[in-house]
This record gives sequence, structure tokens and C-alpha cells, in this order.
Amino acid sequence: MSSTASGKNGTWRNWAGNVVSRPVREATPASVDELSAAVRRAAEDGLRVKAVGSGHSFTATAATDGLLIRPELLSGIRGIDREAGTVTVGAGTQLKRLNAALAREGLSLTNMGDIMEQTVSGATSTGTHGTGRESASIAAQIKGLELVTADGSVLNCSEKENPEVFAAARIGIGALGIVTAITFAVEPLFLLAAREEPMSFDKVTSTFDQLWAENEHFEFYWFPHTGSCNTKRNNRSAGPEQPVNGFSGWVEDEFLSNGVFQVANWVGRAAPATIPAIAQISSRALSARTYTDIPYKVFTSPRRVRFVEMEYAVPREALVETLRELKSMVDRSNLRISFPVEVRTAPADDITLSTASERDSGYIAVHMFRGTPYREYFTAAERIFIAHEGRPHWGKIHTRDAEYFSQVYPRFGEFTALRDRLDPERRFGNDYLRRVLGA
Repeated sequence: MSSTASGKNGTWRNWAGNVVSRPVREATPASVDELSAAVRRAAEDGLRVKAVGSGHSFTATAATDGLLIRPELLSGIRGIDREAGTVTVGAGTQLKRLNAALAREGLSLTNMGDIMEQTVSGATSTGTHGTGRESASIAAQIKGLELVTADGSVLNCSEKENPEVFAAARIGIGALGIVTAITFAVEPLFLLAAREEPMSFDKVTSTFDQLWAENEHFEFYWFPHTGSCNTKRNNRSAGPEQPVNGFSGWVEDEFLSNGVFQVANWVGRAAPATIPAIAQISSRALSARTYTDIPYKVFTSPRRVRFVEMEYAVPREALVETLRELKSMVDRSNLRISFPVEVRTAPADDITLSTASERDSGYIAVHMFRGTPYREYFTAAERIFIAHEGRPHWGKIHTRDAEYFSQVYPRFGEFTALRDRLDPERRFGNDYLRRVLGA
């Protein structure tokens, strides 16, 4: 899972292939000083500047017609403070490398999403999250960050130093500057016991509050055109460690969830009428299983089948009603949906533009196989989400604009005022940010 760029014409494409940009030039700085100098030179030349990570956003948040910054040399662990319980890491570090390095040190993040190929700055800047009753998004685990601003200066931000920038820049959508390093809260490595189990849609939705309350991390997938779900419960365990069996794990996580699923989507794309039957088979293919392992091996999973995605956060108390409306819409329609719908939760946090800012949230993510028409499905789903004051994931497809966000984010004006101060000339702007944040 990586971004792609053509050396011949300088074209950059995101992972899903639905966003393309043609920067005038690129830079791969090896130090913060080099990055600051590149930003200053871009300003002298009248160029806008954007940094890209793994390209896993489905929106054009990282697209630019100016200077494209590749942060891969700004990577690796800068330092570990065991007494404070923190790790400082270069912004271009991929989550999979951070997770492996922390595990070798006997440490772990508290919570994370299900994809590890993202860079830490890309994941946090767009609001990547996992699922949790009390533990929030990756950005909520940030204790400090280093930010290069529009004039090339470097700001260190934390609750004590530049706190107003810290409140916003943890999920800054690339609008406030370029993050060059992040300090995360970490804790001693622990074990998670995972329980994956098929369950009917009616049972999951009727007992959702109980399932959420009884588990530290609960999520589920609903298979459209069926009444079936696959649930996953993750809870801390004293052990012993019992990883997924090598062969059976390969069968479920690679052969079925990626290999067979890829073929099924090819068939569905070529012959949409087959999708409901395929969905019935797919919903019964995965069996119940339990395993116990270190956190990142439980939270994350390989995602090799390429897709496009829309995800909205709604108030947690509205999650079940919203999902039922989505299912009813699909059941009544002629849509053919080959990807399961993912459902997760997160507690309220204090980040200015977090999708969970100041409210407990439930997340519903809809996907379509890459190359399959998705607009009709996403438009119908979005209509349901916004009726419940939904907030779209900053890195996933949506049609909302600044006027809408000013209504659903109580501190939206606080963010845009900070942007006016830090980047009055919109050095870090692009068309996407103009739409979602205003001019």
C-alpha cells in the first residue's frame, strides 16, 4: 500500500487511484532545516506546498500543483522517554515500522486503526482511528508535535507550548503546516484477546449498547444484501500469548479476505447481478476464532484489495438508527454492494477538528471496489449520514463544504482563525482545503 508517482511526467496518484496531481517539483528533505528551506524557496517562487505520505487518503487533501514534499527521510524514532511514557518519531515513519520498533522496546500505542502502511503524520493529520470504548484515535495519543509553518519557521507544540496550535494541529488536514515529528504517549507492551464471531444484523443492532459496554474494543462488519455480520471483540488479557495459527491465519486473512475476495469483486464488477449471491457466500465464509497477541497484530490486518471509501462519524447514540436506515436504503434499492460496511466507535476528545470532537461517536464506513461506479451508493449513504449531523472522515470521500462544517463542529471558527494567522497566503492550500475550510 503506497503512493505512486511517474518519473516521466511527475504525476502523483493516491493508493486508490481516484486522485491525481501534477506538482511542478518534488523535494525529499533529509532534515527539518532542509524542509524549512524548501518551503521558503517555494514561497519565493509563488508555489503552494503539500506533503504526501502513503497516499491512502481518498480525498485530495495532499494534492498540489506546486511543491510536493516526500517525508520518507524524516523517519525513525528520535527518542524514547520511559519515565514520561512517550516516544518521539519522525513524521514520515510508517505505522508498521513504528509498531515493530515499539514492540522490540517492550512498548505499544494504546489504540490504532486497522491499516499500518500510513505514515504517522498522514494518519494523524486526517483523523485515522480504530475502535474503542475509552481509547480514542491515534491523534488523541499525541503529546507533542513539531510543525514547519508557512514562513519556514519551526513550532514545537504541546499542551504547554503553543497550546492553541497543539489543539488544532493534531488533526490539521495539512492546512496549518508540515508536521515533521510527533511525540506519542506509549505504554508497556500488553496482550489483547480477540474474539471474532459471526452474528446476525438484528442481534448486533439490538444488543449493540451491551456489546459496546462489555468490551474495550468492539467493531463489526455488515455484509450488504444479507442479514449477516462479523463481529470482533478485543480486550486486554493476562495471557498466555496465543497468536493466530500460521496456516489457518493465512487461509482467512490472505486467501479468503484478500485473494478470494479480490476474485469475487472482479466477478461482481463484471456481472453486478451476481453480487447478492456472492455476498451470501462471503458472509458465511469466515468462521468464529479467538487468539491473543500483542496489540498491533490484533488491531491491524492486511488490506490488499483496492477500494474507495466514505466514512462518517455520527453521535454514538444515533449509530444503530443510522445503520438501520442505511440497510433499509440498500434493501429497497437496485444497488449492488460487494464490500462489507464497517462499524466502529470512539469516545469524545478535545481536538478541534476531530470527528469525535466533544462527542462520543459511532463510525460507519462504506466501500466500493476500485473501478466500480460508487457515486449513487455514496450519495444515498451520505444523505442518511448528514441527517444525523454526521462528520465525514477528512481523508475519505465526501461532498461537504465549509458552511456545513461550521454547523457540525463547535470550534470550526477557532481552526480557521488559526489558519489565517499561520498561513495567511495559503501556502499549504489546495482546492480540497478551499472547499472544506473556506477561502
